[in-house]
Amino acid sequence: MAILAPTSSLSKDSYSFSLHIQSSTIFGSKLKSGEFQQTRFRLFSNSNYPGLTIKASRESLGLTQELKSNKLERVVETEDGSDLFEDMKHRFLSFKKHKYLENLEHYQNLAKGQAPKFLVIGCADSRVCPSTILGFQPGEAFMVRNIANLVPPFESGPSETNAALEFSVNSLEVKNILVVGHSCCGGIRALMSMNDEVDKSSFIQSWVVNGKDARLWTKAAASKLSFDQQCKYCEKESVNRSLLNLLTYPWIEEKVKKGILSVHGGYYDFVDCTFEKWTLDYKEDNLKEKNGRISVKSHLLWS
Repeated sequence: MAILAPTSSLSKDSYSFSLHIQSSTIFGSKLKSGEFQQTRFRLFSNSNYPGLTIKASRESLGLTQELKSNKLERVVETEDGSDLFEDMKHRFLSFKKHKYLENLEHYQNLAKGQAPKFLVIGCADSRVCPSTILGFQPGEAFMVRNIANLVPPFESGPSETNAALEFSVNSLEVKNILVVGHSCCGGIRALMSMNDEVDKSSFIQSWVVNGKDARLWTKAAASKLSFDQQCKYCEKESVNRSLLNLLTYPWIEEKVKKGILSVHGGYYDFVDCTFEKWTLDYKEDNLKEKNGRISVKSHLLWS
């Protein structure tokens, strides 16, 4: 609870008030329960100085905010006091020095346009960044990431994923589409956990239902497995269903049929750090699956 009590002294350029606080923890500063902690704040205003400074007299509260020359500098602190954005700044400057400036001509060419060879559809999971795992450099891969790395079918309507498909295939003319699944996927777990009736108030369920065919096939083919094993099975199966969904887009199927676009699946297991890669074997007479399986080629395991 905070009580603001103005002091008796007021002037044109300075305002002072007391802040009484009854709390257990404030910005990492612990107060004994039941005690009142008084902190004085002073707000300074000067017509000759366009900035504004607000500071707490108790440094342990760690409250500092400054506005100078219409620029706001915000200090973000974690519980241990480390500055996340200070670390981010050093990483950016390291990139600039060791990557950008050492390859200046390449980055200047990228500023004029891009011609990636890959569209990569990956999961939004923070542990599975495709650029880190597969070593993509700037300009090599156009990327879209979503929950559970799903490709909705053409008839599902607009989404950021099929917008990326349209742009990368028709405008950038990528030659390869790679859908990358991964181990311990929370999106697939949500898909496998949901009831047959979708809760339309849930954004997550409304999205992962795009993988319903993978869920149904997994339930039928792996019914004797544990739930965790079913989820792992579905992580790979959903990639294959996404490959089939890609072919529901007329302009993708046309290019695949002509042999100028290839569609690939991938699976990254970060538990033991292995990667599987396979390519959809497109045959016009084999679009309807035989025995519930799609035809693939060049199935490789990197370990």
